[in-house]
Amino acid sequence: MNTSRLWTIARLDLTQRIRTISWYVLLGVFAVVLVGTTALSFLSFSYLDDSGPGVYSVVVLVTLLLIVLVSPTLSGNSINGDRDAATLAPLQVTQATTTEIVLGKFLAAWLTGLTFAAVAVPFLVIATFGGGVEPITVLASTAILVAETGVVAAFGTALSGVLARPLFSVAATYLVVAALTIGTPIAFGLIGSSIASERTERYLTAQYDPTTGAPVCEDGTTNCASDLSQQVCEEEGPPTTSRIPRFDYVWWILAANPFVILADATPSGFTVDGYPDDLFGQTKYAVRQAQVAPDLDYVYDECDPEQNGPTAEEVVASTVPSWFIGLGGQVIVATLLLWWAVSRTRTPARRLPPGTRIA
Repeated sequence: MNTSRLWTIARLDLTQRIRTISWYVLLGVFAVVLVGTTALSFLSFSYLDDSGPGVYSVVVLVTLLLIVLVSPTLSGNSINGDRDAATLAPLQVTQATTTEIVLGKFLAAWLTGLTFAAVAVPFLVIATFGGGVEPITVLASTAILVAETGVVAAFGTALSGVLARPLFSVAATYLVVAALTIGTPIAFGLIGSSIASERTERYLTAQYDPTTGAPVCEDGTTNCASDLSQQVCEEEGPPTTSRIPRFDYVWWILAANPFVILADATPSGFTVDGYPDDLFGQTKYAVRQAQVAPDLDYVYDECDPEQNGPTAEEVVASTVPSWFIGLGGQVIVATLLLWWAVSRTRTPARRLPPGTRIA
């Protein structure tokens, strides 16, 4: 593989994209959306002493959202679109190999997506003015954002080589992206709800003196209102049973979601109460909480000072990350699709779909 020819193909593809007015209009709309997002984020996290982590996480997540919405359109017709425009055949008769052509167009699509990420850089810098943004958070989130942009670009480029019609390849790319971003939480919710276990629930409530209304203590006095462990609790009514979803069986489905990968891989901070101070941590906590198996013999004890359970920070620390599994799976699928696109684009072709333009 010749890197010079690879970059030449990517540069030609980039030149065709950026010389249109619509390209700059799209970047302008992207910037306007980020202006509003940043302003609203500062207002939303103004209750924290350091609002930077919250604002930064929102801007990064919105940037990823906009990239996955735009990239399929820009990459989903990069190969079959050139074939329809009769510009692919002249490229195939040069010294460039089929692999270089496909990878060159993939590189161009990846760089195009990163252009939108570059537009978000000033807003990310503004977010740091809120204070509290750690360098490791910036490095990790940037690396995952770049990687996810490349994955979406690979899906679009590959499908444009596998499918003959540009419209179908763009639609197929959107379907793949939708399956990862929207389909995974839907599948997680439906499958997890369909798998249920029976749980027994018992409730122990504090006993109160009928005269003073103060809680009764184990030593017979009523002076333990501030000490739950010394209060007397008795079971209220017979145990009840209910069906509870088993999301701990299907939490791995969310590992393929780009937003979960971004949140799970990015280190996040916690408040003094042990709760996340940004959207990365909140998303991570929600996914990690799904790993915890429910207590099938649940006892609510009003006299137990530890009844509230572990904090979000404790849950995150006691569970396992899954982002590298999801990202690794995406990279493997994208690589296989690119290989398929190379085999479908290679000339001379043994068989072409009906109506496919040759030159």
